[in-house]
Amino acid sequence: MYFAVAFMIIFALWYGIWGAFSAYLGCMIGAGILADMPFSVNVIWSLADLWQVLIPLAAFAYFKVNIRMRTKKDIAVFVIFACLLNNLVGALWGAFMLAFNGIIQWTEFFVTFEGWFIGNLVTTLIIVPLLLRFVTPYVQQTKSYVRGYWI
Repeated sequence: MYFAVAFMIIFALWYGIWGAFSAYLGCMIGAGILADMPFSVNVIWSLADLWQVLIPLAAFAYFKVNIRMRTKKDIAVFVIFACLLNNLVGALWGAFMLAFNGIIQWTEFFVTFEGWFIGNLVTTLIIVPLLLRFVTPYVQQTKSYVRGYWI
């Protein structure tokens, strides 16, 4: 279980592109550098976390979703773009990059993908809606809250 994915998604929705950049850098440092992954692989592999937060950020902006999760449309966009599609893309990218760069064997690709996808899906489904629904009102009152992508 990768609990950080839930917070990365939330921070991207609260802090826009700055939250997304933080997710990418956090992956590079926490999952790449500290795990002693080669830098050349880490730079590309860490894009998995970037995709996992940019997809919901773009979808929420495009569909004008209320991040407090008030309507059925808000919940549907959340499930499709912040749970399923983003974690599918992230897991495929991450597992593929690990296998392509020899970090894991190709025979381990599906197990790696499956664990990544299911773990992130469960974490996202449990943590993100609760924080969006109940903590967002407080975050929206701060100066750090981003109402769009940048400001």
